[in-house]
Amino acid sequence: MEKDKKYITNIVKSYVRYLKLERNYSPNTLAAYQHDLKYLMDFLEEQKMSLLEVKLEDMDTFVAWLHDKAVGARSQARILSGIRSFYGFLVKDGYLKDDPTELLASPHIGEHLPEYLSTEEVDALEASIDLSKPEGQRNKAIIEVLFSCGLRVSELVNLQYSNLFIEEKFLRVIGKGKKERLVPISDKAIRELELWAYDRNKLKIKPGEESYVFLNRRGHHLTRVMVLIMIKQQAKLAGIKKTISPHTLRHSFATALLKGGADLRSIQAMLGHESIGTTEIYTHLEISDLRREILEHHPRNINYKKHHPKVSMNKICNF
Repeated sequence: MEKDKKYITNIVKSYVRYLKLERNYSPNTLAAYQHDLKYLMDFLEEQKMSLLEVKLEDMDTFVAWLHDKAVGARSQARILSGIRSFYGFLVKDGYLKDDPTELLASPHIGEHLPEYLSTEEVDALEASIDLSKPEGQRNKAIIEVLFSCGLRVSELVNLQYSNLFIEEKFLRVIGKGKKERLVPISDKAIRELELWAYDRNKLKIKPGEESYVFLNRRGHHLTRVMVLIMIKQQAKLAGIKKTISPHTLRHSFATALLKGGADLRSIQAMLGHESIGTTEIYTHLEISDLRREILEHHPRNINYKKHHPKVSMNKICNF
């Protein structure tokens, strides 16, 4: 039994090494894949099954097991995507002849439109910052860069001065899979960065941290969690009721571009999406807003609402 466990552990290590070296995945992505794979390992241990003897019907049981564990449909789909990748690796490397996940159906996921902020809400977020505090200008620069450039939070915390091309008004972003892309930066974001640089120069920066744009008060570069906490706190101070995160500002960036007339291919390039399908979610946001505008302002609907006051436009818009 111990010998089998050691064998499986070595297979998983080989898989993680494959993701790291051949697929060039980031540490965060590797951790996510390993976390999702643990669900399968727990299931197999509970069912007293061998990893290399799993059949399609066992995978169906695994999906039911996830459901019983109160894992939502979206999380199930993500986990199964990782499991498919894992079994694809096992076939590719000769551990298995057939892939038990090949015909496995994914759970149905309803369309989910991401939360986003209007430009006015972003302004309110920035206005809520106390600039008299040492970290005030830094936080304002962070919010402006996230909104103006559409960066992922991992891209923001790893942003270095060698990636700033201020005169050309571009940032070089190192995205998923260490792929590089160039993103325009607005004059306002540049101004906020310049003001932050003035405060940054007063810090005692730790050795090895000198190249990072955003630092904490102890001279270390920020973490994703630090940025998340800061944005949630500022949203509360700004009176924004929406549940937001750094990623909300990325959605806000893309939505603002689409509303301003930018084409999807340009937005795809700036966001660093591999597939245009990922970017197309923002067309649903625009259509949703357009539908609301029509329902609230078209004369037919206005007149109908006058004679049928119990009809809620919000309910109609969210139908």
